Amino acid sequence: MTDSLAWKAIWNTVKFSAYYIVPTMGLGLILALIINSGVKSAGFFKGIFFLPVVTSFVIIAGIWGWLFRGTEAGMINYLLSFIGIEPQLFLSNSSQALAVLAGLSIFKVAGSTMIYYFAGLQSIDRQLYEAARIDGASSFKIFWTITFPLLKPIHFFVAITTTIGSFQIFDSAYLLTGGGPNYATTTIVYYLYEQGFTSLNLSYAAVLSYVLFFIILVISLIQRKYLGQESNNY
Repeated sequence: MTDSLAWKAIWNTVKFSAYYIVPTMGLGLILALIINSGVKSAGFFKGIFFLPVVTSFVIIAGIWGWLFRGTEAGMINYLLSFIGIEPQLFLSNSSQALAVLAGLSIFKVAGSTMIYYFAGLQSIDRQLYEAARIDGASSFKIFWTITFPLLKPIHFFVAITTTIGSFQIFDSAYLLTGGGPNYATTTIVYYLYEQGFTSLNLSYAAVLSYVLFFIILVISLIQRKYLGQESNNY
């Protein structure tokens, strides 16, 4: 309770979750809607969107590190120079590094989230869409009154899995930032790793693991209360 670095690690993990969960769900749903819309070469796009999921995280992290290199040689800084923005430090900036790591995780797992949503879209009865079109409903209204509510079980599943994944984030911080700069990317799992396997303080690492478990449990129960209940949308 008196370890300020442990509290910082927990707060960093919470911020990472805020950067990660909703964008991952939103991007996965958008990609699923694209391939479910009947666009040509849908199978090809499905493979392209899913490719990061089956690619080694080390390779993805290496590419991400090159893209967000904090010099003019970095690809993102090179592109920003065309619109007059000075080179950003990104992974070396304590206010930007965590968001960059969240972007890496979103890019990595959005393809799997897409598959979950795509399966949910395929299970929706097409007669509902036909009836809505006959009644003159717009595409936007059809989405918000039919598609989005009927995907509630998928929302719940994806919210649970992304939340658990966000609180277990370790590999991107380990590979790209080493918990820095100034502990800005030290998450609770990374801090647990340092305590247990670097400092060999195994008992304290065990305490941190219990803290992590209870945080995930409480958040999962809250999500179950609001997203996991059965509802009749017809």
